[in-house]
Amino acid sequence: MSIFARVSDIFKANVNEMLDRMEDPEKMVKQMIIEMEEALVKATSGLAKAMANEKSLRKQQNLAMTQAKQWEDKAALALKAGNADLAKQALSRKMLYDGQAKQYEAMTAQASGTTTQLRGQLDSLKTKLDEARMKQATLVARAQAAKTQKEFSTVLGTNVGQGAFAKFDKMEKKIEGMEAEAQAFSELSGEEDAGDPFRDMEKDMQLEAEMAKLMEKMNAGGGTGA
Repeated sequence: MSIFARVSDIFKANVNEMLDRMEDPEKMVKQMIIEMEEALVKATSGLAKAMANEKSLRKQQNLAMTQAKQWEDKAALALKAGNADLAKQALSRKMLYDGQAKQYEAMTAQASGTTTQLRGQLDSLKTKLDEARMKQATLVARAQAAKTQKEFSTVLGTNVGQGAFAKFDKMEKKIEGMEAEAQAFSELSGEEDAGDPFRDMEKDMQLEAEMAKLMEKMNAGGGTGA
């Protein structure tokens, strides 16, 4: 029964948890299939032994029944010959073999029940193994997909992955802040106007115009005084 318990444990195992822990899903699934096949071979061997034991017990039962029948026939012959004592001896041996036959009958019935039970369990295990073989490729594909998704999520979820993107965003904001600060400083210090030739030219033209007005005013005043 331990053989069947072992195979049952394999089938009842949490496959998803096992696949989550394994480094090589394909290799692990193949190993599980191999273990199932080995257990199935042992189970088949166990069933064969049970069948052989049942056959042996049934043979012993038939032999005891045959011996009982032979001694009954001898008792009948002794009675026909008028030898009652010899007939009693023969019947005593018959009763002995009758008792053995009943014992073997009970043992054979028990062995037959065990064989039937083991055969049913073996058929069930064969079916489950066939299902496992059919699901083998699917399980490997699911495990690989889950592993890939987990690795991708891990990269994005780790401090390293988050840190790289966070540092980039932080640097971008810092540069934008530096640019805004430089712009504000330039506006406050007048550096923007100092470097504008058009504004310089406009100031020069205004200055020349003011000079012209002043000279005209001076000339007009000088003429009146003469």
